[in-house]
Amino acid sequence: MSRVGKQPITIPSGVTVAIGRAEVTVKGSRGELSQAVHSAIVVREEDGKILVERQSDQRDHRALHGLTRALIANMVTGVSDGFDRTLELVGYRVQQQGTGLNMQLGFSHQVIVEPMGGITLEVEGNTLIHVRGIDKQVVGEQAARIRRLRPPDAYKGKGVRYRGEKLRLKPGKSAARGGI
Repeated sequence: MSRVGKQPITIPSGVTVAIGRAEVTVKGSRGELSQAVHSAIVVREEDGKILVERQSDQRDHRALHGLTRALIANMVTGVSDGFDRTLELVGYRVQQQGTGLNMQLGFSHQVIVEPMGGITLEVEGNTLIHVRGIDKQVVGEQAARIRRLRPPDAYKGKGVRYRGEKLRLKPGKSAARGGI
């Protein structure tokens, strides 16, 4: 039995779950999300909790069991609390421009970033970006696309990084020559 898949998902107040034949729809105060469910996976609601079960012990069904439970749990969390990913700019600046971002990343031009569907981008100061939304996958994708514009440099540490990301800086040429 999957350790993740057998855990029940508690439904918080204000969240409604509609379980169809091949789809689960979750509605909450922040919006609505739906997810297709494989035919070998059975999703049911019981006593204010969502239970995910599989029909057989085949390898692919065992894999789908935990995956489906995690996706539904992320939908419940997203429509009730939402997801947030914070990016830090080191050595560069960013400004809010309407719903998007105007980033100065050391190129000869400014980089304009528009949010994906269902995402809000907020700037704190001129070096922090908050990516917020209800779909965990879309929030992560938007944050990864912003980071990809100027990944952290291995020598100076400049670039766009996730908040709390640890970097191991390389020592550079002078360390290799013996510090002369």
